[in-house]
Amino acid sequence: MNRQQLHALLRKARELSGHQEFVIVGSLSILGAVSDPPDAMVMSIDVDTYMRRDPSRTGELQAALGQGSDFENEFGYYLDPVSPNLPSFPEGWQDRLIEIDFGEVRAYFVEPNDVAVSKYMRGEERDLRWLRAGLKSKLLDMDTIERRIGSAPALDGELPAARKRIASHRQSLKLVSG
Repeated sequence: MNRQQLHALLRKARELSGHQEFVIVGSLSILGAVSDPPDAMVMSIDVDTYMRRDPSRTGELQAALGQGSDFENEFGYYLDPVSPNLPSFPEGWQDRLIEIDFGEVRAYFVEPNDVAVSKYMRGEERDLRWLRAGLKSKLLDMDTIERRIGSAPALDGELPAARKRIASHRQSLKLVSG
């Protein structure tokens, strides 16, 4: 996935919904911070997003742009409507959104370290691959992630497990506390 593909998807979402502003919350939010991230960070074919001004209506795009849609069949990627309350982002994440104005549509990307917090909380293997690639390429900052993780909403046991994953990455990637 790249910015041009993302732009095409959001342009189509605007045509269908009339909305011009979208928030990108998942793995592909890295495209807001850097135009050419490591491949391991842009492997996803689903763009986790919601309409900035009317998140509850994002699901209306599912049939035309979502998984199994003609759009996905033609282009190989799709829009995955999500709630702004779904991910475990740290306090203040909305103040750190990265804006890209594509002209007829505007995208707001969750800052990569905020995405990293959510991925450490979830801890799936694909999340850990994304995290390793971001840390190795210095697109993510472990100290920032550690500072923010305590303010993210967590279910019982999630925060200690996330901190263990962080410690494991710090050791295996030889990252020194700053």
